[in-house]
Amino acid sequence: MQRILKIMGTKIFSEKWGSADGKEVFLFTLVNDNGVITKITNYGGAVTNISVPDRNGVLENVVLAFDSLPGYLQRGNPCFGCLVGRYANRIANAAFTLNGKQYLLAANNNGNSLHGGIKGFDKVVWDAEITQDPAGQDLKLQYYSRDGEEGFPGNLAVTVVYRLSSDNALHILYEASTDADTPVNLTNHTYFNLSGGKDADILNHELQLNAPYYTEVDERLIPTGNILPVKGTALDFTGAKKLGLDIEKVAPGYDHNFVLENNGNTLKHIGYLYHAASGRKMEVATTQPGVQLYTANFLNGSLQHTWKERAYNKYAGLCLETQHFPDSPNQPVFPNTILKPGELFHQETVYRFPVQ
Repeated sequence: MQRILKIMGTKIFSEKWGSADGKEVFLFTLVNDNGVITKITNYGGAVTNISVPDRNGVLENVVLAFDSLPGYLQRGNPCFGCLVGRYANRIANAAFTLNGKQYLLAANNNGNSLHGGIKGFDKVVWDAEITQDPAGQDLKLQYYSRDGEEGFPGNLAVTVVYRLSSDNALHILYEASTDADTPVNLTNHTYFNLSGGKDADILNHELQLNAPYYTEVDERLIPTGNILPVKGTALDFTGAKKLGLDIEKVAPGYDHNFVLENNGNTLKHIGYLYHAASGRKMEVATTQPGVQLYTANFLNGSLQHTWKERAYNKYAGLCLETQHFPDSPNQPVFPNTILKPGELFHQETVYRFPVQ
């Protein structure tokens, strides 16, 4: 009698989506038993779709995205949904010193290095594999960053697993190993708008963060080294409040690293985003010590190939980029970001989408 293996839980389907750097690019669709959908491409590891229900059960995409690969390849793509590395966020003056040697990076942001340089992990084709676990199928992406790439030392082997669970949560699990000391800071740069495109901006979204402190920055958004309390400032989200309430006090918008009450060893709830009109909520948990709140301050409606031809303007979405702190290689008081041979970089972030 022939046995038929039935895949339970999340299922993944793939389709060809084009090519880049002479390699095939695929779009992977993850579907759980509730009908929740996540779409991810192996170009930059970008999340292109998270379709979750509102309080009436209507599924809508809650991330800013392009409708085809050319959108992600275009100049000016603001890292929609992508994986960021080798070092997420900024490194001051595009340089750091490690073991007595200075390393020079690409100065691609006001004289600083941003998000891994000119061709960071968001602009490479990752090797993709669909794997099986007891809860269903996972998408495993792998990339080998060679010694000297974008100025960073050491060969770095990176694995990122995307998992869509039965409780409507997207898990992102990061691992990396190296053969030489190197800074590592990996994150995901998805822009969220829980209205599913009904609201042109996120100013009516409510945000709550378990973050009593933030890293002060100068006019170039480089940390001064000071860790300051949020109490009494526009950065205080310890109690839920609408994004639009204080955003004009931090013009051009929020682009700040918040210090989490997290020891970095366990997965911990750090806050939530809520859209009252739809009832959609996004709860965030992470092992990381920080989270960058970015409110899409520089979108201006000019992007091509956008999802359903939407014009993404300022504040169209927000990012909650779980991470280590900006410029940590130059800030000895910040949590360590230097990965050494024989060590395993391991971080996890979960975005869960209940309805309220």
